[in-house]
Amino acid sequence: MPQVPVQSGNNSAALIALGANLPLGGQPPEVTLRHALALISNETVHIRAVSRFFLSPAYPAGSGPDYVNAVALLDVRICADALLAHLHTIEARIGRTRLERWGARVVDLDLLSHGDSVLPDAATQAAWRALPAAEQTRAAPEQLILPHPRIEGRAFVLVPLAEVAPGWVHPATGQGVAAMLAALPDADKAALRPL
Repeated sequence: MPQVPVQSGNNSAALIALGANLPLGGQPPEVTLRHALALISNETVHIRAVSRFFLSPAYPAGSGPDYVNAVALLDVRICADALLAHLHTIEARIGRTRLERWGARVVDLDLLSHGDSVLPDAATQAAWRALPAAEQTRAAPEQLILPHPRIEGRAFVLVPLAEVAPGWVHPATGQGVAAMLAALPDADKAALRPL
């Protein structure tokens, strides 16, 4: 499979994960995610593709209602920090409040990757990928880590990511989406249901 192009003139390809598991204004999470998608595009950000929406169990297990998840492939002409700020602005505009790590939420927009960037550096990125599961709920990075350090362990990211960027290769590990998906437990993949 061809690798997703990461440069096109001044553009970079970026991947974002979308999730929500709480209703907003009486509307189900999928309506909120569609609203978030409508707010993303501007003069520096363009949505190239969006996966199907999937229902997935809350993570960690038992932490709330099922999530609606998706992944979007973007063309961007802004740096990773500016894109993350744009996503946080959209979350705040929709009504997200950050009360607890991995808690239930009305919207979550996670920057998964920006071009072939490995931020802040390969060693820090690798350390966050290797963080033990018990530490993941307590530790939050003070700086942007790219690619997102939890991509390879989450079916709710990899399954929709494979729909929009099947040729994407992790710039730090060299692993492709298909290899990361194959390494996941079958039960994790089976727990996702297309909406």
